[in-house]
Amino acid sequence: MYVYDEHDRRLVRERAAQLRDQVQRRVAGELTEEEFRPLRLQNGLYLQLHAYMLRIAIPYGLLSSTQLRKLADITRRFDRSYAHFTTRQNLQLNWPNLEDVPTILDELASVEMHAIQTSGNCIRNISADPFAGVAADEEIDPRPYCEILRQWSTFHPELAALPRKFKLALTGAPEDRAAIAVHDIGIRVLRNEAGEIGFDYFAGGGQGRTPLLAERLRAFVPERDLLSYTEAVLRVYNLEGRRDNKYKARIKVLVKELGVDEFKKRVEEEHARIKDDPALVLDAAEVARMKHYFAPPTYEANTQGATSLDSLLLGKDRELARWVKGNITPHRVPGYAIVHLSLKSKLAPPGDVTSDQMDAVAELADRFSLGRIVVTHRQNLVLTDVAIRDLREVYAALDALGFATPNVNRITDMIACPGLDYCDLANARSIPIADDITKRFDDLDWVFDVGPLTLNISGCINACGHHHVGNIGILGIDKQGEEYYQVMLGGSGGAGVGGADAALGRILGRALSASEVAPAIERIVRAYVALRRDDEETFIQAFHRVGNEPFKEAVYGAHTQAAE
Repeated sequence: MYVYDEHDRRLVRERAAQLRDQVQRRVAGELTEEEFRPLRLQNGLYLQLHAYMLRIAIPYGLLSSTQLRKLADITRRFDRSYAHFTTRQNLQLNWPNLEDVPTILDELASVEMHAIQTSGNCIRNISADPFAGVAADEEIDPRPYCEILRQWSTFHPELAALPRKFKLALTGAPEDRAAIAVHDIGIRVLRNEAGEIGFDYFAGGGQGRTPLLAERLRAFVPERDLLSYTEAVLRVYNLEGRRDNKYKARIKVLVKELGVDEFKKRVEEEHARIKDDPALVLDAAEVARMKHYFAPPTYEANTQGATSLDSLLLGKDRELARWVKGNITPHRVPGYAIVHLSLKSKLAPPGDVTSDQMDAVAELADRFSLGRIVVTHRQNLVLTDVAIRDLREVYAALDALGFATPNVNRITDMIACPGLDYCDLANARSIPIADDITKRFDDLDWVFDVGPLTLNISGCINACGHHHVGNIGILGIDKQGEEYYQVMLGGSGGAGVGGADAALGRILGRALSASEVAPAIERIVRAYVALRRDDEETFIQAFHRVGNEPFKEAVYGAHTQAAE
């Protein structure tokens, strides 16, 4: 992983010192909250419904065990001994005292972490395929390019006050696990027919009030032009993006209003003007330098031993076999596996983790995963490099922690924003709805029989829970002062090449009260099981085949009751 140099260390120390002075002036009354707002937002500090919230950057989701231990320590000392992993691979502290935030930033800096650009109208934390560097299907590791873009964009004077927040995602595999189709900029790293590295480049995607899928700008941007082409896109957006209406300020609206052809034309014109600027040319030496930080570790030979995935799947331990089937992904190195830690259970809201659990995961990473942990978009964790021979022991340890629920990419592996329990922008609660659904689907045999099915919940139209791209999406709305929920079906973040099968969900029918939601979701799932052609037809495949109507009848038909 990337290691800070003295320049990096100085920057994060200086930023913490600046905020310390600003906080002191705010507490002393020398700054009003309105004056303090832009200063704190530059450091990831929000004022939420009940308290300040600090969002900590985890670039491309990658953590060392040392960093995770530091997060555990900070959460224990300065919060309420738990924190929340987000869909942008960040970590949020929901209850820090304002006076403690500069000290938290000092503590983060000691392990090469910060909260810079996790909020505000700038380029946010750059996210990536959570399996980057270890996926069996990966063509090129995207993380060096993520880091190059991160360093280029941090403190860039033209990118500090964009019309609106801006999100980038990268993948280097044919299977899109980074959801590039619903980002402001989405990039797939690939090789052309001549073997040259370049980028399949998309822009204009996003969720929220105006959900849109990204448009391809170029099928192949040469490696040398990564920074210049990205700067060209950002310059066109910065000049042309709406600043009079924040609801129309995202690049997706600009691309739609101009039309993709006109937007591309303006980008190409700007790129032609700046592409040979020495400061923007990405030379081979810099790429090689950055790739050095992400060089593959030295893996042991013969780590499988007498144990194989098949022997675990076919063994007498049924619970272990179900976990291996549900939560293990093939690794690019024979004898190793990628292990999912499910943060979705009856014990806590989706994505929440305690200080003690973070310490325990750090210990497991040191013992079994080369000291590395990755945060996923679905608010889970991954141990990236576990020897197959160790899976039984890892399973036992995760089971004791509550992280071994075998439900990854199944209905109880829900994405959920904090909702109205924490967020002052929310219209409705998300966490109780997630809890109701989890309880209703507590039969793991049935969850497995249902198969892959994503369910995402947002407490408001800002879509922090990515409800638009859940196979089942739930959106909290305010209906005359009461909390109601719209259900939508058919969304997908896009697993195909370049997010080719990405789709936005369609509203099923009238909004439901909180007590109606979980029963309605059960009816939808039972309708799917009855409708599918065989056990191999997934929910999204069945939905595309039969459409909304059978599910609408299941939820709203005359024979159904308002609640069960």
